[in-house]
Amino acid sequence: MKKALLTFAVSVLPLLLFAQNPDRSEAPALGPIQPLVIPEIESFKLSNGIPVYFVRKDQVPLVQINLFVSGGSAFEKPSELGLANLTTDLMTEGAGKRDALALADEIDFLGIRLDAYAGSEFMGVNLFAPTSRVDQALDLMKDVTLSPSFAEKELDRIRKSKLVTLGQNHDESRVIASTAFNQIIFGKDHAFGRGATGTEKTLKSFTVKEVRAFHETYFNAKNAWIVVAGAIDQKALKIKLETALGKMKSGKSFETPKLPVPTVAGRVIYLIDKPGAAQSELRIGHTGVNRMTPDYFNLTVVNTILGGSFTSRLNQNIREEHGYAYGASSRFGFQKNTGAFLAASAVQTEVTDSAIFEFMKELKGISKISEEDLTRARNYVALSFPSDFADVQSIADNIGNQIFYGLPKDYYNTYTRNILDVTVDNAVKTAKNYIKTDDLVIVVVGDKAQIEAKIKGLNLGEIKYLSIEDVLGPVPQI
Repeated sequence: MKKALLTFAVSVLPLLLFAQNPDRSEAPALGPIQPLVIPEIESFKLSNGIPVYFVRKDQVPLVQINLFVSGGSAFEKPSELGLANLTTDLMTEGAGKRDALALADEIDFLGIRLDAYAGSEFMGVNLFAPTSRVDQALDLMKDVTLSPSFAEKELDRIRKSKLVTLGQNHDESRVIASTAFNQIIFGKDHAFGRGATGTEKTLKSFTVKEVRAFHETYFNAKNAWIVVAGAIDQKALKIKLETALGKMKSGKSFETPKLPVPTVAGRVIYLIDKPGAAQSELRIGHTGVNRMTPDYFNLTVVNTILGGSFTSRLNQNIREEHGYAYGASSRFGFQKNTGAFLAASAVQTEVTDSAIFEFMKELKGISKISEEDLTRARNYVALSFPSDFADVQSIADNIGNQIFYGLPKDYYNTYTRNILDVTVDNAVKTAKNYIKTDDLVIVVVGDKAQIEAKIKGLNLGEIKYLSIEDVLGPVPQI
């Protein structure tokens, strides 16, 4: 027996030694990228007509239930600025028979997440809960959705908090820069240019009556849809949703308003003085496209190369090569209405001009894309795509977007293929068509005394000067 074991050990030892010294001179070849396949989206309607879209995911006993309604800051009248945001904030500050503290305590006790929010084009209520506590959680969701308290004292508290935030924004260079960029691109009267928080005047004018009326207008069965992902049977889900939300009253459905499409002509630098700033906030961009553009996949790959990943050209240049900033990025704002293309960073004050120069160099150079550039970007997008469906929250969010934007039923199952089908010719053509360097807005928030002369030396175009008050208005009186 001992002799047999010795013989075995001697014969296996060379194999073990060989296995411990693999060839690391070359990276292993990447196998074929597999498409993501998500289960078929099931659908049904509640008795009040609310459509429900459901994806079953049984691996973990968790459920995400998202209720969407068409509405948001893009729907607000000039006298209602900030009302959508204020309304949804108040929806979780007391509902049904529970005041704000009682509601918060019960949410914590159940170990769930229950939030209401308002975007620019849709609003909603999101619930994340263990499957075992869905009934109790849905009871809270029902109250938050259908019968929020809108208590006067909570309105006053949230209003004061928002006014404080508006005041604090005067010291936040990043907020000043982003607000100024949106105002310049879209205009101060455009829904994307006026912000979602509201103004001192509008916030102080809102009453409980107006908040309640806004809620009743948009949170109705005809204007809503529900997305569910998680470990629950469809039959049981239908009964639970019917009990919780089947009594939501009918009303009017709303289409997303068609907003004017802005244009940017010429290249202008907007300099906003913030004395003593250790960094300069940069926002560079122009008018973009909407979510339904046929070039969506081409743009996704091109932007990944430019500024949409850690290894993008902008980040490698600004951060890794020059050390001007912690990071630099770019993105397209995809919505139903035309958004903006934006490249951004916060750079050290003394290298503000140098950073702008490097930004312009990368924007001009993005029309030159090699097969290697394209392969790296396509693989990055395709291989990271499954992470967008790693949990029930992300699944529900993505299905919600699919419904809202009217994307094809097989959209996510064909996403990887569409990304991998992007060619160099298409990428180059897309970059030339959608990333401009002559018609461009450059917003700089920083210490004018230190950066003005050097920015002038770049000779990039006219320089216009704005104050913080020009952008944000006077500091609110609390």
